Amino acid sequence: MTATSVGALLLCRADPETVRPVAHLLRERMLLVPAGAGWSVLVPEGKPWRKDGQDGGGGAAAGGGTASDGGVEPVDRVVGGWVTALAVGSTWPVLALWWDGDRSGYTLASGFRRPVGYTWLADGTPAAEEEAMRTSALRLGLDPVQDVQALEELTRADPEADADARLRGLLVVLARAGVDLPPGLTPGDPADRLRSVAGILPEAEQIEWAGWRDAVRVELDAVESGSLGPWMLGPRARAAATAQVVVGLPLALWGAGRRSGGWVTAGMVLLVQGVLGLAYNRLRSPAGGRRGR
Repeated sequence: MTATSVGALLLCRADPETVRPVAHLLRERMLLVPAGAGWSVLVPEGKPWRKDGQDGGGGAAAGGGTASDGGVEPVDRVVGGWVTALAVGSTWPVLALWWDGDRSGYTLASGFRRPVGYTWLADGTPAAEEEAMRTSALRLGLDPVQDVQALEELTRADPEADADARLRGLLVVLARAGVDLPPGLTPGDPADRLRSVAGILPEAEQIEWAGWRDAVRVELDAVESGSLGPWMLGPRARAAATAQVVVGLPLALWGAGRRSGGWVTAGMVLLVQGVLGLAYNRLRSPAGGRRGR
């Protein structure tokens, strides 16, 4: 890792077909690639955490830098907004691995629960609470003994392990849960290199924002194809959809007030998912069908 090595990878515990519709709602250019059995990885094409507006693939939407800071926002804060938006609009956890010249770490989001994460300094010095590792293991469904012990090793001082080594150690543990990053997608590498590597993979799929109308169409296609449908019918699904609508609007407004594009996106994802969920239940439920006739 060098002072110019800034980047991130978003690991989703779902296959690409399931991740695709929610990823479109991030309003970011990304590459979607399989990353093991039941896992996918999103590779950002832009760099919204940089001042350089030429690099960003929609920095205002994802990073949300303020006018006073020239558009700069730390990479961990940017990906924090992304994983929150992905997690609240889905039934699977999202883990972002991130790094810059001074630190590296991860952020885990799962449903409506508060995101958790861990940070190491560039030389590998732990800089977070050990409890975060145990919480992460629980939310990812990892082995409560073997995997937790391995994760706790990453929270202890080790002069031989720098930040890159810490991320590699984390991936070793995640491999037991099925994570298998494609060759060349190496945490600690610059974002440009990651994008180039992902772009030549035969399984890579472009994720690109094309407006809310197309995003809603992608969501509906996913529902009709069955990748989201099983979770969008019934009383519990209706209650969840209602909660998404109730929470989504104030969250989007709160994010707008803080000029945090990531939280605005999270709120909009909730709104879209909630409205679609209610509409789908109304159209597909027996009672809704009778009313429709």
